[in-house]
Amino acid sequence: MELRLLRYFVAVAEELHLARAAERLGVEQSPVSRAMRDLEGLLGVRLFDRSRRRTRLTWAGKVFLDESRRVLTLVNQASHAARAAARGCRDMLRVAVSDGLGQPRVATLLADSREEEPELDLRLCEMPLAEQARALLDGTLDVGFALADKAGSGIATAPVWQDRLCLLLPARHPLLGLAEVSIAHALKFPLVLYHPDSESEGHPALNLLLQASESQPRIADTVTTPGAMLTLIAAGYGIGFTSHTIATGLHRPDLIPRSLAGPPIVLTTYLLRREGLMSEPVRRLVERVRGGMDEQR
Repeated sequence: MELRLLRYFVAVAEELHLARAAERLGVEQSPVSRAMRDLEGLLGVRLFDRSRRRTRLTWAGKVFLDESRRVLTLVNQASHAARAAARGCRDMLRVAVSDGLGQPRVATLLADSREEEPELDLRLCEMPLAEQARALLDGTLDVGFALADKAGSGIATAPVWQDRLCLLLPARHPLLGLAEVSIAHALKFPLVLYHPDSESEGHPALNLLLQASESQPRIADTVTTPGAMLTLIAAGYGIGFTSHTIATGLHRPDLIPRSLAGPPIVLTTYLLRREGLMSEPVRRLVERVRGGMDEQR
């Protein structure tokens, strides 16, 4: 089986939309569609449940997605390890971030690590919470950062950063006339949210907020990646929520952040690792994170 088929499948399974998957892969839609038919024929199972309204993964598709991600991760790690060894790297540290994190903090942490440990082979990938937990347990990941702390048995979690939830609006939206927007006012407009089957933890605080709302949110569309969410919001499909750090770092004229009125809705980032003794690279990273937290205080 070609690795290309696995890469195409992961993109389609995560986007649940052929056109968006093709755009993400940088190819035309027809080769992606043909590859999915070839893959289902090769496996002899249906991976997708297709209807006019939406595409969903079958149970076989969900299982195959987990395994495909694992295979691609291992292949990438093997390639990266060989190149790193040729450069003289001695230690390895595999770090994952969830898709809703404020990347500047992670970037600063990794930059400090690279500067202080030039012989460390430091690898970064984006991975939702459930996949991080599996990878930590099976040893293909060393440290994860996510917006939720319920990663399951065998995973140690610790809060490391906090951020504020804010609103993200397209240009020329009626709410741009307000300096702050109440949740009740925001929910009068269509929303772009993460797909419930995407395995993205999204923002737990936002999920609780929407569940407690007296009015039923109008969902314009659901997505599985931050990139798709930004595209739909900028196109005017609806409004969305993100962290203040991400919103203020976009610097895009077609996406404008607005603060939420009332008490701040706090988003907490957690560091995840496997329970038990830490390797030296993991221990040094944890100490570096704690040092940054002490400086902020």
